[in-house]
Amino acid sequence: MGSLGAIMKHPDDLYPLLKLKMAAKKAEKQIPSEPHWRFCYTMLHKVSRSFALVIQQLGTELRNAVCIFYLVLRALDTVEDDTSIDTDVKVPILIAFHNHIYDRDWHFSCGTNNYKVLMDQFHHVSTAFLELGKGYQEAIEDITKRMGAGMGKFICKEVETIDDYDEYCHYVAGLVGLGLSKLFHASGSEDLAPDDLSNSMGLFLQKANIIRDYLEDINEIPKSRMFWPRQIWSKYVNKLEELKYPENSIKAVQCLNDMVTNALMHAEDSLKYMSALRDLAIFRFCAIPQIMAIGTIALCYNNIEVFRGVVKMRRGLTAKVIDRTKTMADVYGAFFDFACILESKVDKNDPNATKTLSRLQSIQKTCRESGLLSKRKSYIVNGNGYSSTMIFILIITFSILFAYLSANRQNI
Repeated sequence: MGSLGAIMKHPDDLYPLLKLKMAAKKAEKQIPSEPHWRFCYTMLHKVSRSFALVIQQLGTELRNAVCIFYLVLRALDTVEDDTSIDTDVKVPILIAFHNHIYDRDWHFSCGTNNYKVLMDQFHHVSTAFLELGKGYQEAIEDITKRMGAGMGKFICKEVETIDDYDEYCHYVAGLVGLGLSKLFHASGSEDLAPDDLSNSMGLFLQKANIIRDYLEDINEIPKSRMFWPRQIWSKYVNKLEELKYPENSIKAVQCLNDMVTNALMHAEDSLKYMSALRDLAIFRFCAIPQIMAIGTIALCYNNIEVFRGVVKMRRGLTAKVIDRTKTMADVYGAFFDFACILESKVDKNDPNATKTLSRLQSIQKTCRESGLLSKRKSYIVNGNGYSSTMIFILIITFSILFAYLSANRQNI
């Protein structure tokens, strides 16, 4: 759960955090008993706890398909991410990965920690994949094939231009959006979404991650991973790694803001995609990560800490997003609020200020024109302080929780 300091600073985080904790426990109890499915869902919880929570609300058939889709692509990504694998070995594996998912005996040892376990015991994933409906299998195979080929291409190619950047993000994330749209359609729950909108859903998430993960990627051992396009960073420094040096702080933040401005171009497509969804479970599954993406972007913008350490939304705010995202009004409200936060951080002297403000104002206009802002639930409480009433509620809640846990221990 969130740290005590964060909860004291944001006491209204406590209830959503408790609900999130209970949801996680409930999800763990729902893990199937069959060995291969137990492995898949247990591994899903280990490699992506937040994704595991939002996936649990889907219907059983679609949930199984999305679980396997995620693990297959997570495994593919593990091969791509492992910089210790020689290119001559890595590229053929990426290109042929869509065939390996049909082979119950295939595995490849790479990665670390839970990702190594996933790769060493990949036969469980293949076994589960072969139990999915044919429509789901075909969608997963198609996306895996296209993604593997794209990853293989960029193993041997640097991200030079913004077009390269968009192409790379398409292969590693836009295709995920296309694949999920195919799975939603195969389930009979949704119409097949246009490819451009599905692609934008993936690009928005991926670009938020690439922006946030600059320091981790540039410090990767034995070899740096570089995803920021030269066309952007070369305007500020001679080498991408120079952004992390304190003497380049001003240029680093300007470059960061340039990257954020680029990512914002996908926000309105994401809103359009989500507004067309009919199934509530699918809607929440899509909406929660998108809100997390714009929240992360808002946190990173104009923030030198991106080049110093880990920057991410506090767990309590994440819990609020998961708890309170129920309707499109909530999505418009979240995008509007985070766009306002971003707007308040724009320095008029920033080289991209005009473009950034234009994109933020366009997002705000789309949200306002929906006519739903008055129905939104706000995730953001202004002010750093907390009232005596909130402290009282916090103390009472902790007392109830302590009594509950003590009673449980006595019954064991």
